[in-house]
Amino acid sequence: MIAIIPPVELWLTGTLAMVGLILVSGFFSASETALFSLTHDELKAFRLGNLRERVAAELLRNPERLLTAVLFWNLLVNLVFFATGVVVAQRFIAIGEHTAAGLYSLTSLVAIILFGEVIPKSTAVVFSRRLASLVSCPLVVTVQFLDPVSRHLAKTTRLIRRTFWPHIRVEPILEADDLERAVEATHLGDKMVRQERQILHSILDLSEITVEEVMRPRGSYPVFVAPVQTNRLAELGPEVDYLVIRDTDSHELERAIALHDLTSFPKTNLESSAEEMIPIPWCANLAETVEVLRTQFLSVGSVVNEYGETIGIVTLDDMMDTILLPQSGRAERLLKRNPVVEISPGFFHVEGITTLRYLCRKLGIEYEHDLDSPLTVAGMLSEELQHLPRIGDRCRWNRYLVEVLSETKRGQIKTSFTEQTESRSKL
Repeated sequence: MIAIIPPVELWLTGTLAMVGLILVSGFFSASETALFSLTHDELKAFRLGNLRERVAAELLRNPERLLTAVLFWNLLVNLVFFATGVVVAQRFIAIGEHTAAGLYSLTSLVAIILFGEVIPKSTAVVFSRRLASLVSCPLVVTVQFLDPVSRHLAKTTRLIRRTFWPHIRVEPILEADDLERAVEATHLGDKMVRQERQILHSILDLSEITVEEVMRPRGSYPVFVAPVQTNRLAELGPEVDYLVIRDTDSHELERAIALHDLTSFPKTNLESSAEEMIPIPWCANLAETVEVLRTQFLSVGSVVNEYGETIGIVTLDDMMDTILLPQSGRAERLLKRNPVVEISPGFFHVEGITTLRYLCRKLGIEYEHDLDSPLTVAGMLSEELQHLPRIGDRCRWNRYLVEVLSETKRGQIKTSFTEQTESRSKL
């Protein structure tokens, strides 16, 4: 047994190098598993955590960039590992130790599989949150170091694809209307309960509903200037769930605090628990907005109009309510009561901020919307009357007679909708 062990000077240096390469390979394998095992809620918490946690969340905002860097460095380390093993095995063969060369190659293969892949990945799954925080700072250095190379790799990939596969075409995308018809026509849809089918339709409607229909308009949420002391929360009512912080100089909305997500409040500087807000166009649809917010691990966005002015905020919670609670609407969330009340058959009291989509759903009318049509009852009245609605103003909308019942200084109105049937029209 001793006779087959080659001299130490032939394999010691190479073995030590391979042990170091296994550790580096294990680091990248564990980093990949730990970071990509984090849930969406954990990543949102990381964005408000310490430096290492914030770095981890920032890395995962561009998962393709992170995954490319991790796989590149892991592959490079493994190639160097096997190249070093080949060199050591050739030294054994040079002195006639063929058995030792074979055993050394087999042992190195088993070692890289166990200690470079299996064990690190298994450990990272169990301790994903802790490991993700620990590996984030070293990993960001390797990612940034590869960025110049990644750009060239991307150009090379595009060049190869255009050279050898120039006729590859994107498959046609099904329209939301096609999917809705498929849901109605399929036998599976017939077996679904009504609520499940309604939720599925709401998901498909996300590509048609704009942010402006769901947003909380300016003035419906509290705005503070940093620093924000915890004792100022006493000024807010129990129904307030979001607090917005604006910039002192530009007066633009910068950050938001989801009060219902906080388990404890810092004694001072409440803005330390705030998350950043990204601008979202008023005309963007909810499908795109949900995707952007989830990709950025955010729950609030500031809605801006065509002039770049902030006109409100949109929250991920409100968009989820639109999907899961199809009978709720923006007016109901803001007013904390039903915005459409049936006083008698065919006679309704309707708040002016009620969206026409929600009103049509309540009245059983098919809703038709285009980019130029008004979104709310107040907007419809202003367009029909050609001036701001005043008490006593009337107009016709579909089969209803609309009358303004009350108004406030801030332009909020309350209206009545009276169904105009043939018999009533004759009277």
